[in-house]
Amino acid sequence: MDSISLDQATLGSLVWQLSTRWRVEADRSLAPLGLTQAQYSLLAALSTLRRKGGEPSQQALAQALGLSAIYVSKLLRALEGAGLVTRLPDPGDARARRLSLTPLGESRLTAARRTVAALDRQLTEPLGEAGGGAAQAFRIMLRSLLAHHAQIADSPPSPAPPADPSP
Repeated sequence: MDSISLDQATLGSLVWQLSTRWRVEADRSLAPLGLTQAQYSLLAALSTLRRKGGEPSQQALAQALGLSAIYVSKLLRALEGAGLVTRLPDPGDARARRLSLTPLGESRLTAARRTVAALDRQLTEPLGEAGGGAAQAFRIMLRSLLAHHAQIADSPPSPAPPADPSP
């Protein structure tokens, strides 16, 4: 995309373009580990949730990631097939599954975290040091937008604006 197109792009378009390019680069970097960016994100979130309180359910993982339960289930099937996670019945709820990382999953996640950290440094190089002012300001802005989006997603939809009466 040329600079004229970027200059005229909406914020939403710029966020979408950056997100898409970032995901493509992450998928490319994680491919040697047999992971996609989505699978890595799921493994990392599962690891974090486990540290906070045992074996989370698929539903808790989906909520933590802001993803649909169906999509998380699809990702988990692939990760389980690769021997990276286990899904066991929840003794307290016959419909629920409890999740845990296997030793191979822990090892793969450790390697993936190194890969993603290196990619993050490369892709955010124009912002300067990770703890520097520009990177911190960008991080704050992204968190603000994500929090706002979560708030909007939890609200009833707004009515459509009135149609333009001019012909």
